[in-house]
Amino acid sequence: MSASPKRWRGAAIAIAASLAVSLAPAATAEPAPGVPVQLLSITDLHGYFGEYTTTVPGSRAGEPAKTVGGGAYLASHLDRLRAPENSVLFSAGDDFSGWPPETAWFWNEPTIEYMNMLGVEFSTVGNHEIDRKPAYLKHMMEGTCQGRPDRDLCFTDSTGKRFRGADFDYYSANVVNEATGRPLVKPYHVRQVDDGRGGTLPVGFIHATTTHTPEEQLSYWPSELKFLPEVETINRYAEELRGQGVEAIVAVVHEGFSQADGAGFNDCTAPFGPLADMNKRISPAVDAIVGGHWHALVNCMLPDPAGHPRPVVDAANHGRLINEINLELDPATGDVRRDRTKSVSHANTRDVAPDPEVQRMAKYWKDRLPARGDQRVATVTGDLTRTSGTDEESTLGNVTADAFLWAANKDGRADLAVAMPGILLRDIPFAPDPAKPADAPGRVLFSELVFGTVYENGIGPAVVRGTITGEKLDELIESQWQRGADGAVKYRHMAVSGNVSYTYDPGAPLGQHVDIKKIRVNGKSVKAGREYRIATLANNFFARNATPGFTALFDARNQDRSIYSGADALWKYMEAKSPVRPPKLDRVRP
Repeated sequence: MSASPKRWRGAAIAIAASLAVSLAPAATAEPAPGVPVQLLSITDLHGYFGEYTTTVPGSRAGEPAKTVGGGAYLASHLDRLRAPENSVLFSAGDDFSGWPPETAWFWNEPTIEYMNMLGVEFSTVGNHEIDRKPAYLKHMMEGTCQGRPDRDLCFTDSTGKRFRGADFDYYSANVVNEATGRPLVKPYHVRQVDDGRGGTLPVGFIHATTTHTPEEQLSYWPSELKFLPEVETINRYAEELRGQGVEAIVAVVHEGFSQADGAGFNDCTAPFGPLADMNKRISPAVDAIVGGHWHALVNCMLPDPAGHPRPVVDAANHGRLINEINLELDPATGDVRRDRTKSVSHANTRDVAPDPEVQRMAKYWKDRLPARGDQRVATVTGDLTRTSGTDEESTLGNVTADAFLWAANKDGRADLAVAMPGILLRDIPFAPDPAKPADAPGRVLFSELVFGTVYENGIGPAVVRGTITGEKLDELIESQWQRGADGAVKYRHMAVSGNVSYTYDPGAPLGQHVDIKKIRVNGKSVKAGREYRIATLANNFFARNATPGFTALFDARNQDRSIYSGADALWKYMEAKSPVRPPKLDRVRP
């Protein structure tokens, strides 16, 4: 796909007033030539810089789908599209916390190396940029080698240098410290562009992160961060920028919207979603809105509250699309000439020569996967399995609950922990993997445990602590018995940490299987009104992501998270306790 015509290049010609026609009205002079500014953006890359192939619909409804994907092709398209002057490349967030092994296994540092290669100038903080404690985002920005519960950071990159962090900054106006109200990172910045006359004009960029992050996020830090309303925050900083003399303003918002099925990626058919709604309230001082988060393909010109059209876009995910917005600034005022604004999204097609440097970088990280995956992280003396003969306790379930309690007490306090049904994806066998000749009995590999047992790829849900009453704990245990749509009651076992035990009556009515007096924590009977700190994965504290039927933790108070993800917890617990013996199945008894 070729670059859009540079419509702003046409020079205006002054029209002289005619003296020959004495009574004719004077001709109106055309405005002085404008200052072009090109905005190139991607969003929700999620670490897909390697070899990756997928499709997008056609540019317009009815056009054939296009084959797209791959970081090397994306780099080539960006090089082709960049204007010779005043071109700004940025991301609308969710750059890392991706899922391809070549970046996930190295904690997303390779993604930052890739974005540095592209020449990204800045990025908005997406919800996945705060998967971990803020120290982890700081590490990605500055290369601090901190932000994980170990020193497994700062890998050697494809140039032979230690990870040094991003060459660009992250911004968000509405993610603030809950205690101080101060933004986690800078809320906005101003980019000076060449006015073609020996001077510069300012363009302001305001950034915001979806306020749904605490609800949607599988791993977050609720006790430290607060999310202010996006629209009000953007409008406040838009006025602040105008007070500084900045008239051209762009909002980069990690929130999304979409359009009707069957539309092309440059269509705007019946747009809907949070960002479309926000557009109706975001100040007319904002001249363009670049979104993300929804992984949607939509390119709109929507009226602002004053009725003037402005671009509102969401350019898909995983490097499938590049959005290009061309602004024209008035050289005298610095404001955007809205009637000259153009927006087009380009497909990352594979019909261009891939960038060889990106290919080399991607191969470097992919070639490191075997050695990384074959690292021994623990040993076991027997099989750890997800099921048992009674479909109640399991050895791997019990080890996982123990790991969650261990992790929760490393940087906080918890009285007990639970591991919900369905969170474990594979067993940990004692027998060596026949596909790995060098494997040995009892050896547990990085690829098996860290990526594949609690979470398949990426960082995964965090271990979160919350305070509940003994009555709620009883309710949580009772919720293992659930009535299905067919009326039958099904038992779904929830593993408990080794300091918890209880007995139950298998023949009792629904909701009456467990007597609260028979539940013990640290050998003491649970009291209905007493408070207990319980730990489990973050997604079980929220209705949106909870294991179905387990709702007793939704109102847990004083929630905070450990620095450990669920995968980290199991990994580091087994590493610390290695060799790990399959635990007894005696915590739950009829």
